[in-house]
Amino acid sequence: ISSGAVAGEVAHEFRFFRVYRDGRVEKFHQTRKIPPFDDPVTGVRSKDVVISPEPPVSARIFLPEIRDPNSKLPVLLYVHGGGFSFESAFSPDIHNYVSSIAAKAEAIAVSVEYRLAPEHPIPACYDDSWAALRWVAAHAGGAGPDAWLNRHADLGRLFVAGDSAGGNIAHELAVRVGAGGLPGDVGLAGMVLVHPYFGGTEDDAMWLYMCPENGGLEDRRLRPAAEDLGRVGCERVLVFVAEKDHLRRVGAWYAEELRRSEWGGKSVELVENFGEEHCFHISDLRYEKAAELVDKFSSFIKQS
Repeated sequence: ISSGAVAGEVAHEFRFFRVYRDGRVEKFHQTRKIPPFDDPVTGVRSKDVVISPEPPVSARIFLPEIRDPNSKLPVLLYVHGGGFSFESAFSPDIHNYVSSIAAKAEAIAVSVEYRLAPEHPIPACYDDSWAALRWVAAHAGGAGPDAWLNRHADLGRLFVAGDSAGGNIAHELAVRVGAGGLPGDVGLAGMVLVHPYFGGTEDDAMWLYMCPENGGLEDRRLRPAAEDLGRVGCERVLVFVAEKDHLRRVGAWYAEELRRSEWGGKSVELVENFGEEHCFHISDLRYEKAAELVDKFSSFIKQS
């Protein structure tokens, strides 16, 4: 067989990418990135920071308009979706979405840019997001590496959240917090999962491929085990599911299993987006039901 023939042969094909016999990866979704900017309409400022030079982990921080310079703001660590393999904290859709939550919730948002699979196999996405959460927690004493967080953050009101694959990653972060804690005795006030992925679909084969060292379909990161649900390290959880989403069932399952577990939190709320598809809200924030989702998400943070 000629080397050219091998190079053109597809070894694996999944919903979001294909892999050729020579190791090349072709992504089906191209991600455009935009620089941070100060929004004159909402008053939200943004900037990019380096979490770790090696492995390379960065984040975009969103600072809402400061109404009272003496007050401290809740903090949200946000993990974007994209099947663990595409999207970016720096894309227009994710930037605008997280910025809108920062404005509505009057919270500092830190949107993590983690390494993508399959070029960077899972667990890179989990480990990078964990590094970002620990970086945020390092500001608890007011002497962390970022001035915005030192000056304005109330790390007694720290939240994690994510959409789709990002919801899966956010859950793993909350489990790690419950199992081992964060620097400075920082805890989590709450977690928001929007249309989260927890296995049970045709995409499971893709996840197993992206995570070479996996435990099969019952891998605890793919389908959370009861003991991990009992370790979720926050007091309040909000889960969104969409009626027409192929992940609706597993999202509802997660909320029910968390209630039934030995988790010691206070509340699990399940909200259904009737008539809507998976992650419908991110691409058009002006849509009435998307605005309702952002309002509900933001009020959950403001209630802290």
